[in-house]
Amino acid sequence: MPFSEPSFYIGIEEEYHLVDRSTRALVSDPPAAMLEKCKKRTKGLVRPEFLKSQIEIGTRPCETLRAAGEDLAWLRKTVAEVAGEYGFAPIAASTHPFSEWRQQKYTDRERYHVLARNMQAVARRLSVCGMHVHVGIDDNQLRIDLMNQVSYFLPHLLALSTSSPFWCGEDTGLKSYRLSIFNELPRTGLPERFESFGEYQRHVAILTRAGVIKDATMLWWDVRLSARFPTIEMRITDVCPLLDDAVAIAALFLCIVRMLYRLRRGNQRWRVYAPMLINENRWRAQRYGFDEGLMDFGKGKLVSCADLLEELLELVGEDAQALDCVKEVGHCRKIIKRGSGAHRQLAVFTQAIIGGAGHKDALDAVVDWLIAETVRGL
Repeated sequence: MPFSEPSFYIGIEEEYHLVDRSTRALVSDPPAAMLEKCKKRTKGLVRPEFLKSQIEIGTRPCETLRAAGEDLAWLRKTVAEVAGEYGFAPIAASTHPFSEWRQQKYTDRERYHVLARNMQAVARRLSVCGMHVHVGIDDNQLRIDLMNQVSYFLPHLLALSTSSPFWCGEDTGLKSYRLSIFNELPRTGLPERFESFGEYQRHVAILTRAGVIKDATMLWWDVRLSARFPTIEMRITDVCPLLDDAVAIAALFLCIVRMLYRLRRGNQRWRVYAPMLINENRWRAQRYGFDEGLMDFGKGKLVSCADLLEELLELVGEDAQALDCVKEVGHCRKIIKRGSGAHRQLAVFTQAIIGGAGHKDALDAVVDWLIAETVRGL
């Protein structure tokens, strides 16, 4: 059966750490009035997260990438302004450079109580933040088909977004240590593959009937079918310190989804590769970011991420034109040239050490840099 043209509307969610401006540490128990003020000023687009030291924002469903970017800028700015009234600041990084997860408290909501009870220490370590991008695909069978194919590109998106090199005050040697923490949860990583939407529903029903999960929102794959909206939801990426980087990566995902639909409309499809191959690229992106390249499965060799990005930009060129986001997608080149959030945090730390700072003062410098980057240009 032919599919109708998807809406391709877009929504972006980001999670931020909340830090004390004087100590630079995470705010383990911020006043409830601060969150309520954020909610009121954004008409409910700011929400609590699992840990009280985190805060989540989500744009409205937007018809264009540009509108989503404007929403994102407004939400970052609003959260920063309100937090500033209490001596706090949000940082858009997937791990805090030095604060201990053991000192954090989880939010008093039933869903989070269940998560904490069921997952124990695995949940208590979830002091990590990410960025999720929703793309509107109204037809359920098409959503399944595109989810099966888009997994190939997830490591490429992760490599561009990495922002979590530090954990509890140490350089982990990974560009995205966030994934190491998140991978400990069940139902994470690459998504399962399903031949039909009906097959997907049957598998979810087995878990819900058994009481293992409440609903499909507890499938935390790198990309999933949203249980709340008719969207494909990309979840693999770290949250980016710079707004422009976040918008560029969201634009690239949007264009990839449209490209895959365009192939499907022409009775073509992207080859579905074995999870063991995609997982190898996933690990390389997690470990090195874009420094050491990813595998080109067709060529059977490692290829630089700069070259892979150029190939990808050529693939989605028509889609970027159609979606009016050529500039935003092209910004991905700048990320590789300048460095991701992880690269630049490490550079700030190293420069502080070279300048004579001690270990703790150098980590404080990273936090100060993240505070400034999160609101740069807003």
